[in-house]
Amino acid sequence: MEESSARAAVVRRLMAAKAESGKTFSEVAAETGLTNVYVAQLLRRQAQLKADTAPALRASLPALTDDLVALMMQPPFRSYHPEIVHEPAIYRLNEAVMHFGESIKEIINEEFGDGIMSAIDFYCSVDKVQGADGKERVVVTFDGKYLPYTEQTYRLAADNAQMIVGLHLMMLE
Repeated sequence: MEESSARAAVVRRLMAAKAESGKTFSEVAAETGLTNVYVAQLLRRQAQLKADTAPALRASLPALTDDLVALMMQPPFRSYHPEIVHEPAIYRLNEAVMHFGESIKEIINEEFGDGIMSAIDFYCSVDKVQGADGKERVVVTFDGKYLPYTEQTYRLAADNAQMIVGLHLMMLE
């Protein structure tokens, strides 16, 4: 687990590299083939930079040093500071999910069945659009894989247990 002060120092350096480029998250996203939220996650050490993506990110943000890229390629400790929920934009996002969550869940169940949306096999983006009234609007897209709950039957549990016992016996041989 990254120590919070060390993580904060790395995040400051990553954000400085972005600032030096003069690019927005969306511009870096367009150059790398990532979503703008994922770029922000990478630069906040909330996502892991994959080896295949590193060259494109370095091309987009030339100030990224070898040590920063190496740190970004390590699995991050995904967390948040508890005080962040008091930040108005984050508070409103939480409020929207809490307010609409029960209805969203009902629609997921109605459309897909008993299950949830993955936050691992997941894409998120933020876009700016002009509303019908001509005012700027924020569009937040959550695009997650549907994961059905499994029925926990005795037969399946017994088959799995038998398979595990078999594996252990093979390892002992």
